[in-house]
Amino acid sequence: MEIFNPSEYKPDYGLKTLEKPEKVTGSGMSLKIGLPKECSNDERRISLTPGGVSVLIANGHEVHIERDAGIMANFTDHEYSEVGAQICENVDDLYKKCELILKVAPPTPQELELTQHKQVIFSALHLGNSTEDFFRHMIKKSITGIGFEFIQAQDRSFPIVRMMHEITGSMSVQIASHYLESYANGQGVMLGGISGVPPATVVILGAGIISEYAARTALGYGAQVFVLDNDLGKLRRLENALDRRIITAMANTQYLTSATKAADVVIGAAMLEGNRAPCWVTEAMVEGMKPGSVIVDTVIDQGGNIATSKSTTHTKPIFLKHEVIHYCVPNIPSNVARTATYALNNVIVPFLVDIGDAGGINEALWTNVSLRNGTYVYKGHLTKKTLSQMFQMPYRDIEMLIASRI
Repeated sequence: MEIFNPSEYKPDYGLKTLEKPEKVTGSGMSLKIGLPKECSNDERRISLTPGGVSVLIANGHEVHIERDAGIMANFTDHEYSEVGAQICENVDDLYKKCELILKVAPPTPQELELTQHKQVIFSALHLGNSTEDFFRHMIKKSITGIGFEFIQAQDRSFPIVRMMHEITGSMSVQIASHYLESYANGQGVMLGGISGVPPATVVILGAGIISEYAARTALGYGAQVFVLDNDLGKLRRLENALDRRIITAMANTQYLTSATKAADVVIGAAMLEGNRAPCWVTEAMVEGMKPGSVIVDTVIDQGGNIATSKSTTHTKPIFLKHEVIHYCVPNIPSNVARTATYALNNVIVPFLVDIGDAGGINEALWTNVSLRNGTYVYKGHLTKKTLSQMFQMPYRDIEMLIASRI
């Protein structure tokens, strides 16, 4: 008796792992890319400049932009239409026409209602403000969600995050300097001292990119700069990068307490990769700070480093707590919307070209590791373990989803 009949064998039972195809040039597709006008928290940026749109049009793609979407970054509808973009009067139509929606801020609940089944949403995520309902909505519609914060190159750098963090670091010191002034109800202190008068003390939490650019700017003003972190390697790297002009210490209770007491400015910039930011400064430490001193919590969108921080807006950017000025706007680069738009454009356009050249998002996820790293929702599944733990939701590894027939 024959035990196994090859003609009866069906190879499609269960999951079937597929071979990764080689990229074939000339096998691309035309994308319909939509840019709605940002409607959350005074967001002034847009992800593409007219120059970036022209590159996409030249590569055979369609770009649809909601009327006045770029106006707050000083890009007019005429500039976009001149290079081939289609200006949309109705945002509902834009979402219906386009398979890929490109935003800066995460979609609001109202915008999520406009999204279409199996659409691609390319935007920031802002972990500190994310909700379980947000992810469940995207999962229900089988949306592919790509987050700026998660896009990681093979060298382990985060290209979009880095560009925005460079701007955030530099801007945080400018902002702190403004709120230290007397007419802003600050201490009436200059960051840089003058002859016979010592400079202000700037305490920076974390030793990453935001911290580096904040420290560079503060040193340029002439301030005394302290940087605290729990990673000795990061502190050593930053010391060397800044020619040992900063004072570094471990971010433990003893040093944090003494540093915040001495501080005129505290800049929160400590982050945990793919997770909420650590809360290092307690309310008791804030109470011990000088009246009129300034806190700029640059990572409030990730949860914040200071216990008394709460998210604010560009129209109402500060609040007073224990006589300390708190600036907790999550999208600081929006203050320099045009510069930030150019920075976003320079990183995002090559990704969009790659998606088109690959033949669509599913094919691009095979070949582009950065996009694969950036994907947090795919084919009805959460694909980030950190998000799964944060919101107590099941997740599937994206490598398995891509390599199977699911």
